[in-house]
Amino acid sequence: MWLNFLALLPSTVLTVLLIAIAFLRFYDQTDFEFIGLIANPRQWSNGFTVAALLATLANFGVEWNRRNRETNRLAEARERETRRTRIETRCRIAEIQFQLDPSERNRRALREALALLAEYGDLF
Repeated sequence: MWLNFLALLPSTVLTVLLIAIAFLRFYDQTDFEFIGLIANPRQWSNGFTVAALLATLANFGVEWNRRNRETNRLAEARERETRRTRIETRCRIAEIQFQLDPSERNRRALREALALLAEYGDLF
């Protein structure tokens, strides 16, 4: 919950800073003091510009991290699916071999395949 909120923070801060920069640049040529805090709008605008660049870098880092996690998650899912397919194929081959020739060697291969299927059964 909080992580999702924090992921929105850099882009929200960036938006607020860009609005402040536009506001200060628009009123740059007029002589005003905004509640006595902003004596020189150009300096404040430059400071907000630097802050906006930092917020942009933070937002880039958050997006980069999110995409890397998503890519890793997809790769792990593909790996699990590949492992599942190999185990199921091995089990089917052992079943067919046992049906064609119910010898002890094929029975042992079928038991190994079933044990492997049972071991990885919780991954499926």
